[in-house]
Amino acid sequence: MEEGKKKNRAATRSRFLAGGGARERVDSVDPYGFERSEDFDYTSYEELMSEYLVVLTRRSIKWSKLLKGKGKVQKNVKLKRYVRKGIPNEHRGLMWMAASGAQEQLDKNSGYYQTLLGAEHDPKLVETIRTDLNRTFPDNVHFRKTSNPCMQKSLANVLVAYGHHNPAVGYCQGMNFIVGYLLIVTRDEEKSFWLLEALLGRILPDYFSPSMLGLKMDQEVLGELVRLKVPRVSQTMSDNSVTWTLVVSRWFICLYIDVLPVETVLRIWDCLFYEGSKILFRVALTLIRHNEALIQQAQSLPDICQTFKQITAGPFVEDCQTFMQRIFTEPGSLPSTTLTKLRATCRSRIIAEEP
Repeated sequence: MEEGKKKNRAATRSRFLAGGGARERVDSVDPYGFERSEDFDYTSYEELMSEYLVVLTRRSIKWSKLLKGKGKVQKNVKLKRYVRKGIPNEHRGLMWMAASGAQEQLDKNSGYYQTLLGAEHDPKLVETIRTDLNRTFPDNVHFRKTSNPCMQKSLANVLVAYGHHNPAVGYCQGMNFIVGYLLIVTRDEEKSFWLLEALLGRILPDYFSPSMLGLKMDQEVLGELVRLKVPRVSQTMSDNSVTWTLVVSRWFICLYIDVLPVETVLRIWDCLFYEGSKILFRVALTLIRHNEALIQQAQSLPDICQTFKQITAGPFVEDCQTFMQRIFTEPGSLPSTTLTKLRATCRSRIIAEEP
């Protein structure tokens, strides 16, 4: 009897988290379609969700009152506070589109996405993307060929369309995971395309360009921030000749997908679309500062690499509500002017060192 109640509660939470219209799923699959591992701790999850569900319900009511059916929002201090506390899944797609400028671009370019899909496609680009489709979230039921509808087709469409929209970037590994998450949230190809355009064109420029200069630059910037804010970790890295690229490149290129838990990643993305790329540094600095003592214990390159994998799992990151509160306090002040200066310095250094 008690076991049946637990399953009912879990199913209710799954429907709530995934937003309206979601199918009821068994416990072995999370609300976003990801299969849970064999060692998944259902007891801890139930305890965490019993508290988080109360928060979600309260936030959902507040968001509904704030939006009142509006399709457009005006950025202000109140809205920023709401975003930091989490966007309910039923409003997430709308808010990402509005806050990032993607909705404005879609409105200005009506029919453009369909035109890209109907254009003649570069066979090499199509084949490269096709090769990566089966590697994209094999543990998610929505991306399996047996699924109806199968998101693989939508994933391919968005990536091919973007490759033709921005031939300088084309397609780069990592983009498939980002588009996968966009599709899971929006369930809409065109919206996912314009959100990708917002991310790669404005929020994270040069992350996926052939030189990946933006990505390299921000990894260097993180190293400088750690040197300033967590100097002992910086010293540990130097003592063991470990470059930041080695341990955090996946954090940045996948925007924490498959690094942190799904719900935590989506909360990070709420802020990414609203506030911009500064959030990526806040997350990284929080993970590093919170685990400073553990990282310092590492005595070799393999030790450090293993520790950086270890710090992205466990209760600290699973409790997304508390974790998101910490990222705005634990790293301390992070002025945009400081980031701009560090980026300029690191960018110049990288360009100067290139052959």
